[in-house]
Amino acid sequence: MAADAYDLVVRAARAAVAGEERPVTLGIRDGRIVTLDADLPPGGRPDVELADDEVLLPGVVDTHVHVNEPGRTEWEGFDSATRAAAAGGVTTIVDMPLNSVPPTTTTAGLRVKQDAARGRVHVDVAFWGGAVPGNVADLAELHDAGVLGFKCFLLPSGVEEFPHLDDTGLREAITELARLDALLVVHAEDEAEIGAAPLHSRAYADFVVTRPPRAERVAIERLVAAADETGARVHVVHLSAADALPTIRAARGRGTRLSVETCPHYLTLTDTDVADGHTEFKCCPPIRDSGNRDLLWDALADGTIGLVVSDHSPCTVELKRLDTGDFGDAWGGIASVQLGLPAAWTEARRRGHGLVDLVRWMCEGPADLVGLRRKGRLAVGHDADLCVLAPEESFTVDPATLHHRNPVTAYAGRTLTGTVRQTWLRGVRVDGAHPTGRLLRRGGA
Repeated sequence: MAADAYDLVVRAARAAVAGEERPVTLGIRDGRIVTLDADLPPGGRPDVELADDEVLLPGVVDTHVHVNEPGRTEWEGFDSATRAAAAGGVTTIVDMPLNSVPPTTTTAGLRVKQDAARGRVHVDVAFWGGAVPGNVADLAELHDAGVLGFKCFLLPSGVEEFPHLDDTGLREAITELARLDALLVVHAEDEAEIGAAPLHSRAYADFVVTRPPRAERVAIERLVAAADETGARVHVVHLSAADALPTIRAARGRGTRLSVETCPHYLTLTDTDVADGHTEFKCCPPIRDSGNRDLLWDALADGTIGLVVSDHSPCTVELKRLDTGDFGDAWGGIASVQLGLPAAWTEARRRGHGLVDLVRWMCEGPADLVGLRRKGRLAVGHDADLCVLAPEESFTVDPATLHHRNPVTAYAGRTLTGTVRQTWLRGVRVDGAHPTGRLLRRGGA
């Protein structure tokens, strides 16, 4: 193909392609990659040439983001969340159905959310639907409207407009989703195993003991039983407890259609990083000990855990109760969509993993989970969603530099390795001023 047939040519001496690092000269036309090895005329130069210390990655696909708009836009919003995503090398997010008002549990709620997002997003955005008591009749219509799957909780979600499913409700929802061959993604903690929290404590240890590993394992056992009974596809979000890994491995070994994700904060932080009163670290399930963290990394390495996503769950500064440091009162969630890639890379690199591993966990795996067929890879026919990473460059996290609405982060003051220098969406560099993102539906259209 003649060089003038490309809208853009990007050359990188190092790029993560099909499980290896190799040089590429991407030819891009109409927002898609049309070749990995573009021919240039003698003496011709690419439009963009990466520096010697930069590596070209596919844009990160983050399938676990709470945007909270409309209804709780003071917590976050589509403009701020997607600017933060782009600054962190993320080119596609999938918005969770709760913490917005209305939640995405009906097609009417989906339309309200899409209207709030349209024309205001800096990266591409798709949507999860929600499975809650009483909305089984809405699931097929939401599926037809293009949501990528359905989120449910097996214990109270923390917001009254998104109640959890008991065993009866789980069976009803999962039976319908099996009929649709739709994916159910599950916050898997068991309410009966949580017990009564110490409602007023600054001690992180007091909080962790209220969310024991057994709560995750028991909930996953309940989920696996329902999936085995119905043949449904199910996915465990934000796995924290390594105690559940034998249950997961056994289920997958006998053919249960089960997949699992974890998050950068469970892979990089441990309980010893959390000083008493530092509620910016509160999340549910909680950050656990270093031995637990090692087992999560082992599960990533052997494929038991297939993807790493942020669970970006922001709130206002006031709701984090930084003034009192009360873990019982503080909102549980870590805002990290901008920092997920460098946080995960910092620890992966230390443990001997490479960038192609990171791409498998943070680009390919999430895109494959939700069926976004043109995302997550540097490949012919895929969207030209690109992340330019300086993998050896370190930086210290300053909350003032974050683009999400409320500058609260568990990574404040930490040194991370891996600086995102550029993010491109469908062959156009994201500048944070001109929103060029699109709203996606199942299949990626």
